[in-house]
Amino acid sequence: MSAEINFDGIPGPTHNYAGLARGNLAAQRNALLPANPREAALQGLAKMRALAARGIPQAVLPPHERPYLPALRALGFDGSDADALARAARDAPALLAACSSAAAMWVANAATVSPSADTHDGRVHFTPANLVANFHRSLEAATTTRVLRAIFADAAHFAVHDPLPAAPQLGDEGAANHTRFTTGGAGVEFFVYGKSAYAGGAVPAAFPARHTREASEAIVRRHGLAAARVVYAQQDPAAIDAGVFHNDVIAVGTGRVLLCHERAYVDQPGVLASLAAAVGPAFVPLVVSDAELSVAEAVATYLFNSQLIERPDGRLILIAPAEVHEHPRARAVVERFAARGDPIAEILAFDLRQSMKNGGGPACLRLRVALTPAERAAIGANVFLNDALAGALDGWIRRHYRDRLLPQDLADPALLDESRRALDELSKLLVIGSVYSFQR
Repeated sequence: MSAEINFDGIPGPTHNYAGLARGNLAAQRNALLPANPREAALQGLAKMRALAARGIPQAVLPPHERPYLPALRALGFDGSDADALARAARDAPALLAACSSAAAMWVANAATVSPSADTHDGRVHFTPANLVANFHRSLEAATTTRVLRAIFADAAHFAVHDPLPAAPQLGDEGAANHTRFTTGGAGVEFFVYGKSAYAGGAVPAAFPARHTREASEAIVRRHGLAAARVVYAQQDPAAIDAGVFHNDVIAVGTGRVLLCHERAYVDQPGVLASLAAAVGPAFVPLVVSDAELSVAEAVATYLFNSQLIERPDGRLILIAPAEVHEHPRARAVVERFAARGDPIAEILAFDLRQSMKNGGGPACLRLRVALTPAERAAIGANVFLNDALAGALDGWIRRHYRDRLLPQDLADPALLDESRRALDELSKLLVIGSVYSFQR
């Protein structure tokens, strides 16, 4: 029997607010404001520690190398590292910001994961996301692949595929658009897309639809999933235009439960009927109406970017951002669920404001990986959170991270050196080998 483990991303030393992602309203609204990388990383670690203290399995995924000099050099910024940074800051500051983005902290976009109970060969399958909709995120695919292959290295248990070809027709945003339901044994995998590249259909008018149905279909084939246990749904284009750039901004699910807004999907009644048929009579849709909470309010509070985690008694904990409790209408929604006590029995709120200002809440910060005891034992990397690792990460963050970062600081060669020293130390602590380009 497998157990779901939350692999949380660690915000990186260059965590900053550059407003790079069109359609991510929080990122655009907070562009160019001062950021606090140390606080961002410690806030994420505090959430991990609190959940681990409750017996919820936690593991970590490392930050990426930033500023990413290989990308700057590929764009024609040559000379020494300091020269390349200075020239990029002078001639193309937007490209420097893109190559310095710490968005890899949102590991819900790292990959799509299918547990061994679902796949044709009985292995856990990973497809790293290509994230082609945004240049700054497309830079993540190669490092993510190396990191996943370093952690999930045992080919008898794991298959880490290459990312899909980097083309807009195969735009893949990872697990932010993927949910797995199960009542035990094989699961039902739910794939959500923004548009079909070839079949046509409605598309958003203001913001891009990042994820394609064709990408999800390719992952289903790669992972060897049974067609009867796969459900597809299209995001409502109007919701994308309202700031719902990924499904996990408007819906969250686990086990037998889907919590979503009534305006999440095209033909939502049909989608819920398909899920009910696939999951079975235990399926529970919890649908929040527009009258209770508008899409704009859902985006502002990130209510649906909460985590749903199953307790030993089968009921659920909702891990919400603090903004939910501070918003009267969002708080009323979660309190109504908690008052019923089934299936959501408990609400926990966490201060993740450094991440939230860039458009990432609790669900963005974690990649769910269901592992059997044998699969977990096959992992040799030191990534599973315990008191020793948590204490070591706390000290590592406090030693290496700045407490203030502005856009102009990205050109500071000292920041590059600080980041490389930090990541070199971290890769040794996590026992993941030389996953960064500067180590190779």
